[in-house]
Amino acid sequence: MSNEASFDISSTVDLQEVDNAVQQAMKEIQQRFDFKGTACRVVRDEQGLLLYADDTYKLKAVVDLLEAKLVRRKVSLKALVYETPEPAAKGTVRQRTTLQQGISVDKAKEIVKVIKGLGLKVATQIQGDQIRVSAKSKDDLQAVMQALRAHDLGIDLQFGNYR
Repeated sequence: MSNEASFDISSTVDLQEVDNAVQQAMKEIQQRFDFKGTACRVVRDEQGLLLYADDTYKLKAVVDLLEAKLVRRKVSLKALVYETPEPAAKGTVRQRTTLQQGISVDKAKEIVKVIKGLGLKVATQIQGDQIRVSAKSKDDLQAVMQALRAHDLGIDLQFGNYR
């Protein structure tokens, strides 16, 4: 049995909460006066979310509404990556929004670089779309967590499997 402590760094999105937020947003779009008679809607597919609106002004309103619903459901907005709006059928606009699941290799290398820059006696290991950090001292692990929370890496990080 090893006397080392470790934890995993991951970045996941609760898709059920995203679905709930999309359903709440669609319900509000159908009920709000400023959206009456418009083609505004939000659809989730395998790649992420598709936002439809009559024009860019309405698209901005749909984005704001969706973000409010996601925040209320405790889904981090850092998980959303917006593409540029594009024209759609009948003069409407559409915007694809992808959901970041997991940590990319480039982002994992950036996180490891931040951890190594702390000068603590910790070992890091990239394991697919997550990173394992281990050390003999639990205090060092806590310091790594604090430093990563303070450092803005552009993605939502979760710390789990702490042992």
